[in-house]
Amino acid sequence: MLKIEFLYWEDCPSHPEAWQLLQEVLAEEGLDWPVERIQVAGDLDAQRWDFPGSPTIRVDGKDLDPPGADQMGVALACRVYRLDSEEGSRFSPVPSREMIRRGLLAARGDAAPGLTST
Repeated sequence: MLKIEFLYWEDCPSHPEAWQLLQEVLAEEGLDWPVERIQVAGDLDAQRWDFPGSPTIRVDGKDLDPPGADQMGVALACRVYRLDSEEGSRFSPVPSREMIRRGLLAARGDAAPGLTST
């Protein structure tokens, strides 16, 4: 069974939406994987968890958006995700449903229909 970590900073208003999206995608895919919910409370916690901002989702230690995490560095801040689509790119305070699904299925060893692993 894979390990999922949901890291968040309480002062960031987007973490409840990301938590809900994660729960929905897990249910849609029929994945009964435990999720460790980790509150990052200060700068020391941010360093300890190598925290690129809130919310962060890791599957078996791998961030859903490694390039985005690398760009953010370690910060006790709200995170920004770059979402690409046929219409272009936009920035969002939460990962997309597709980004979450792709990360979960890649960790499981699958590929979602119409999506490629990165």
